Amino acid sequence: MNLAQLLDQLRGDGRFMRNVTRWEVIPPEAGEFRAFPAALDARLTAVLQARGIDRLFSHQAEAVELALAGRSLVIPTPTASGKTLCYNLPVLHTVLADPQARALYLFPTKALSQDQMHEVHGLITDLGADIKTYTFDGDTPETARQAIRSSGHIVITNPDMLHQGILPHHTLWVKLFENLKYVVVDEVHHYRGVFGSHVANVLRRLQRIAAFYGSHPQFICCSATIANPRELAEKLTGMPMAAVERNGAPRGEKHFIFYNPPVVNAELGIRASVIKTARSIAERFLASRAQLIVFARSRIRVELLLTYLEKSGRKVGIKSGQVRGYRGGYLPGERRAIEAGLRSGEISAVVSTNALELGIDIGRLDACIMAGYAGTVASTWQQAGRAGRRQNLSAVVLIASSNPSDQYIINNPDYFFGRSPEHATVDPDNLIILMSHLKCAAFELPFLVDEEYGGRRVAEILDYLVDMKVLHRGVDKYHWMSDTYPAEDVSLRSAAPDNVVIIDRSVPGGRVIGEMDLFSAQEMLHDDAIYIHGAQQYHVDKLDWDRREAHVQPVTVDYYTDAQRKSELKTLTAETEKDDPWGRSALGEVGLVSKVTVYKKIKLGTHENVGAGRVHLPEIEMHTTSFWWEVPEDLAERMSAAGLDPGDALKGAAHLLGRVAPFFVMADPSDLCAQAMVRSPFTGHPTIYLYDSFPGGVGFARRIFDQFAEICAAARAHLQRCSCGSGCPSCVGASVDSGGTARKGALFLLEQVTLPESRH
Repeated sequence: MNLAQLLDQLRGDGRFMRNVTRWEVIPPEAGEFRAFPAALDARLTAVLQARGIDRLFSHQAEAVELALAGRSLVIPTPTASGKTLCYNLPVLHTVLADPQARALYLFPTKALSQDQMHEVHGLITDLGADIKTYTFDGDTPETARQAIRSSGHIVITNPDMLHQGILPHHTLWVKLFENLKYVVVDEVHHYRGVFGSHVANVLRRLQRIAAFYGSHPQFICCSATIANPRELAEKLTGMPMAAVERNGAPRGEKHFIFYNPPVVNAELGIRASVIKTARSIAERFLASRAQLIVFARSRIRVELLLTYLEKSGRKVGIKSGQVRGYRGGYLPGERRAIEAGLRSGEISAVVSTNALELGIDIGRLDACIMAGYAGTVASTWQQAGRAGRRQNLSAVVLIASSNPSDQYIINNPDYFFGRSPEHATVDPDNLIILMSHLKCAAFELPFLVDEEYGGRRVAEILDYLVDMKVLHRGVDKYHWMSDTYPAEDVSLRSAAPDNVVIIDRSVPGGRVIGEMDLFSAQEMLHDDAIYIHGAQQYHVDKLDWDRREAHVQPVTVDYYTDAQRKSELKTLTAETEKDDPWGRSALGEVGLVSKVTVYKKIKLGTHENVGAGRVHLPEIEMHTTSFWWEVPEDLAERMSAAGLDPGDALKGAAHLLGRVAPFFVMADPSDLCAQAMVRSPFTGHPTIYLYDSFPGGVGFARRIFDQFAEICAAARAHLQRCSCGSGCPSCVGASVDSGGTARKGALFLLEQVTLPESRH
């Protein structure tokens, strides 16, 4: 059976179709082509023609013409539309004309850097030109670094390495900065929230150093299809941008299926497991021999699905090793082998986190299954774009979980198909982030007294740093005076800078099989955890927290472990407060202390709870920004008088608001956390907190502060549409033991904000 026959079979399957909320057929489109730009070096044209490319897609030609005319630009076209040529052609053209010219390529991950390195290197090899291209990241040997600094025409790196390994040592990179003509920033839609706000400041520092050496590079940015690509690129780079928005690449027919698992407990509103459903649907695609990618929202889900699909594949003749997993924690060589296997067709299916959402070349895939909504419309389209990368028929199945974000999308398909993807947001002037990078910039070059940074005067902040004995103010300059090296203390991402190394002790001398960030290690590598890596189970004999090592042994057991994290707000300082008709709203700083306390043993296949254990690990502390709503005491009394439990109501409302707010502030659901307190020790009242899940915060809480009434209105509408009786995972959450009052109580609370007549 081929893919077309399988789709026909699914359409005729009444049991399958009764859970389909939308089956969208996206028709094929022919490509739009243009001749090579006349200004392009004839040697490049000849190389492309030798590869069978006798003309460019229209957006490629437009991008090359703009770049050669000296414009900075952004290209927001879909996955597999050939964006690589949009920057490689003008860069190589410039280096061919001026052998002193230099270019810097920035990719968000090492994997993407390596992938693009091979792409440009192939073009250079065909050219037969002396254009030296190097990847510069944490894996680059010290012996190679001097050659890269002095002779690299194209340096491929990531924002983290630029931040910590290049900018602070710019005196070693004089050749690069004196001759920097182009900066390529790929996957700019990935630079949103806290990461994007940091990267915008890194690019400010880059331009400041380049200007010091007399160069003013053009920027070429590439993006997925988002609503505001030009605005985002301009905020990231501080440069006026041209946007090449019309996609000229051809597209095959794509079937996009929204699937809502059946309700298995109508009273509680609980739906069939998204993992079990994804397994069942994926098995049908495996049997049709469609090359398949399955996206899951967490590492443990990836390993569970991989375990299940390996067994399913063997039943239909797929050999061991042809179904693989892909996620953070796998070693680089392992990931490269999987990418190559997908391109060659040797791998039939891969189960991945969003690590394969980015534009790494994994060839032509037939189908994509998403076990849960990706968090944003843009990310969902990126994942869907992994199927049908050439002009073939493809299928995408989005399977909803029970959480409110998934249920909102799956039951409102017009929201997904009928609107532009979200606006990506960054806040480079967030005071905490800005101050961190001003320290880094001052270390790199002294600040002039009247110098602007990011288009604004920063003398007030620099004077504060003088008072803190970090800077010294001379007659006309601010100089760095601290003994510390500031870039080392500034992480561009939310993950802790340290990693835990995973060591297989069954091998003499031990063998490193992976690594993991500290926060995730507490949940997946605690003592007695069952860690799954590439479908192989390992028992964690010991997590040596001080040495950042997890010692594991291979085992075969019929269960996996699932740890539970407990978080507690410890400190609170209000920055902004206002009295609303429904109570007091505030914005401020919180100190969050979290730790893993217990874990459950879950039986494979049935997902039954078959045991539990304690976890003894230190707390992890984080400071962030929070919005909170103080519920008036008289409102809680009115709820009690009406037979509603205020505690259940607060927990239910917090759960729902935490899942609905990301749609308004354009955040991933994991970017926000929600917590309710029946009596907060900080406010003295019943209080709901919604806070950024990043150190320092990045502005999501502030936007909730400004849009709280609108968010509550959407949450109330979602709650009223939910088909459950007394509360469920799709609305007020599964953890509320409500006795029937959580849903009514949450609705009562939300109506105080949205319906004036309810407040009396």
